Amino acid sequence: MGFSVDAAPWVGAVARVELTVTDADTAQSLGSGDVPVLGTPKVVALAEAATVGALVRRLPPGWTTVGTRVELEHRAATPIGGRVTVEARLAKADGRKLVFEIVARDGSQVIADGRVERVLVDRHRFLEKALEQG
Repeated sequence: MGFSVDAAPWVGAVARVELTVTDADTAQSLGSGDVPVLGTPKVVALAEAATVGALVRRLPPGWTTVGTRVELEHRAATPIGGRVTVEARLAKADGRKLVFEIVARDGSQVIADGRVERVLVDRHRFLEKALEQG
């Protein structure tokens, strides 16, 4: 089966995820540092979750997206108890490649921004290839 999903109409799709930072979300707990503030790996995970949320109701049956690239600048620390909102907006669709702009905020302060790229895949074919390689 050839590529058959046109993502261009989805450009502009937005989703947000929210998190109240707990000890489990800190750099200290995640192994990415030794301070008890929101860890960059958690910000990346939230960014990816927001990109998935932006398309969840748009993907046709049998299709999904997989992350291929993340560019993120983590600009400010958020302590335990802080509330973070991460927004993903589909900025560009080029064939199977999808480019999202990401902004993470702690209240009105931008704590991180960047881009996440994902690729549209046929879920069944993708999993078959993964199992063949494994």
